[in-house]
Amino acid sequence: MLKDMKEFLLKGNLVDLAVAFVLGLAFAAVVNGLVDFVVNPFIAGILGQPDISGVLAFDIGDATVSIGGFLQEVLNFVIIGTVLFFIVRAYQTMTKQEEEVESRSDEVVLLTEIRDSLRAQG
Repeated sequence: MLKDMKEFLLKGNLVDLAVAFVLGLAFAAVVNGLVDFVVNPFIAGILGQPDISGVLAFDIGDATVSIGGFLQEVLNFVIIGTVLFFIVRAYQTMTKQEEEVESRSDEVVLLTEIRDSLRAQG
């Protein structure tokens, strides 16, 4: 039973998932910092309050409906999506360049070396 548990816990997919989860939490902290320390101070400068969650709030009986709170969450989503877009775009660009370099066949590399050697000889 311990052997089966060890095999399950050390499967590549499970370890990859755990790493992705931890990195996702760290990334969420970075994005929350961006919102709390960069975006919200700009909002505070414009609206006079640190975020828009208090804007457009009204009471219905004992409940408070906060349109601004919803808009704050939408803003957070847009910021996270934008940051992720740029990270994915940079990753795709980097891997595409690596694939282009790797896709050169051995013949092309050999012919390039021969050409360069002939140029060097004069």
